[in-house]
Amino acid sequence: MELPILLIIAIFVITYRMNTGDNVYKFFKDSVAEIYDKYAPYSFKQVREKTKELGQEYTAKQYIAQVVIFATVAAAIAYLYFFSIIWAALYALVAVAFIPYLAYLRCHRVYSEYLFEQIQVYTTNVIMEFNTTQSFVKSLEGVRDSGVLEEPVLGDVKTMIKMAYDNGTIDEALVFFNEKYPYYMVKNMHQLFLQITKEGAKDSGEALENMAMDIDALVEGVYRDRMDRANFHKRFVTFGLILFLLVMAMQFLLGTDSYIELLEKWYVKLILHAIIIINSVFLITGEKYYNENVGVE
Repeated sequence: MELPILLIIAIFVITYRMNTGDNVYKFFKDSVAEIYDKYAPYSFKQVREKTKELGQEYTAKQYIAQVVIFATVAAAIAYLYFFSIIWAALYALVAVAFIPYLAYLRCHRVYSEYLFEQIQVYTTNVIMEFNTTQSFVKSLEGVRDSGVLEEPVLGDVKTMIKMAYDNGTIDEALVFFNEKYPYYMVKNMHQLFLQITKEGAKDSGEALENMAMDIDALVEGVYRDRMDRANFHKRFVTFGLILFLLVMAMQFLLGTDSYIELLEKWYVKLILHAIIIINSVFLITGEKYYNENVGVE
């Protein structure tokens, strides 16, 4: 087990010697950024850029603090299980390796929340514009020119307007937007506008007012659910970390000396590794659930 540790130390020393006079942290940071730009999906690049624009991307200091916390907690848990510095170091490295994935999930949550807010603005303002213009396309143009929308929703609204003028009908434009933003409030609002346009309803004011009230109720429910999810997430993480500490109860019941004797048996070590892996998968799955599909009704 000493070989991996020696290899890591050797890589660090060689890297340092190759970059004499340079900041080693900066070298690693630039290297990771270069790899990310080369292999990361284009869609996620947009997501991360928007997260930065919203001011919710972690700073370098926050990422460093996250690395220190993850490495410390993982090393402490591993040492508590195996009383081995080598296993503590390996589990610390594995824990740090998951930080980019957690950052990926968090960025998608932030972006999803941002999109939902933009869709809320889109639906509410289109209804208000329609009450004045009595034309769906003119309503879209009014929202486009009002400055309340941002990319990518603004660009998609411009595409809808162009499609409507090119085709002479709103059908294809509605299908395009519904597929890109599959929110219930979008589909319901577009269906209402489609009926008004096709059937030539004389008095659409009441229907639109009811639609606006439904959207407000739906948005309120989504934000309430978001707060509930955040509270549940804190309790979930706490519970997941407590599961790792159950080995302390085992050590208390058996005694430290008896526990160390058990560690000499290979199947005991295997069981302990399985416990750590299962608990980690439990936590990661919970993080994935918490960060995905936020704001989608």
